[in-house]
Amino acid sequence: MKRLLRWLRRWLLRSFLLLVALTVVLTLPLRWIDPPGSAFMLLDRVKSGYAIHHDWISMENISPELALAVIAAEDQNFPHHHGFDLREIRAAVETHRRGGRLRGASTISQQLARNLYLWPHRSWVRKGLEFWFTVPLELFLSKPRMLEIYLNIAEFGPGIFGAEAAAQHHFGKPASSLTRAEAALLAAVLPAPKQFDASNPGPYLLERQRWIIGQMNNLGHAWLP
Repeated sequence: MKRLLRWLRRWLLRSFLLLVALTVVLTLPLRWIDPPGSAFMLLDRVKSGYAIHHDWISMENISPELALAVIAAEDQNFPHHHGFDLREIRAAVETHRRGGRLRGASTISQQLARNLYLWPHRSWVRKGLEFWFTVPLELFLSKPRMLEIYLNIAEFGPGIFGAEAAAQHHFGKPASSLTRAEAALLAAVLPAPKQFDASNPGPYLLERQRWIIGQMNNLGHAWLP
């Protein structure tokens, strides 16, 4: 019995160390290497059959308006937290405890982990893996680098990934030329990019666009990391 327990402890330790090593291999190179795609892109191609539109561009070629719009819409504490917004998590839990709908409280860091490595459907397993990958991303990458990667792999419509593909598809212009209104409209679709269409926004999307613009005006570009 003792021999079995020693073997089990060794197996668990080796498995854990292997998992840590694999995680480092998957995350650390992103400091210098642009990812060629993401798990979400692969799933869209394989499961949904969408043609993938994706063109990687550097942060210098992405309008600061889009960067600010995404932070205003998705994670206003992004420049300051370390991967998890505990205040938003507590607020979401309290809302659910009072009988409200359990809303998402994911940061841009968590969304980056999810888009790069995981899958869209919610589960406790995915949430645990999302937490696991968020930690090394925050540890190894700077905030500007994380934002650059996120803006290049975020989904802005069925098969439309990244700022450049989104700007060309929805507005017929490069991402560097996006206006504040256009950037806010793109950020507005992020919670449900297969449901909302920035090319043909309905009343809800336009109302969300107005709210995002108001938040952008409050934050200002100094808020960018």
